[in-house]
Amino acid sequence: QLQLVESGGDLVQPGGSLRLSCAASGFTLNYYAIGWFRQVPGKEREGVSCISSSGGSTKYADSVKGRFTISRDNRENAVYLQMDSLKPEDTAIYYCAAAPGGFSFVQNMCFRPRGYNFWGQGTQVTVSS
Repeated sequence: QLQLVESGGDLVQPGGSLRLSCAASGFTLNYYAIGWFRQVPGKEREGVSCISSSGGSTKYADSVKGRFTISRDNRENAVYLQMDSLKPEDTAIYYCAAAPGGFSFVQNMCFRPRGYNFWGQGTQVTVSS
């Protein structure tokens, strides 16, 4: 069974940090671009960041630039989202998604949910004092 599983969500104070993980089972992530999205109730799913299959190309939403860092370890079959200087407006369910793709995908499809083939179930991030 092909699955993506997110972990690392938690309750954290403003200014704090979290690292989210996206692990794959049933397939290797080596050939897939990975995107991170987030969603709050009543709003559309928002693209946060993505990384190409090789890890050589990344993209970030303006709202998280300079605070979030996406990375991948293909040996571990996992992708990570390091989130620093967290703000209350970062509160959401965070999802990872996979699609075959490299540099071109990151440039053109990164923040388009319909471009992705597999999705995880999400992990809750709450930023509150």
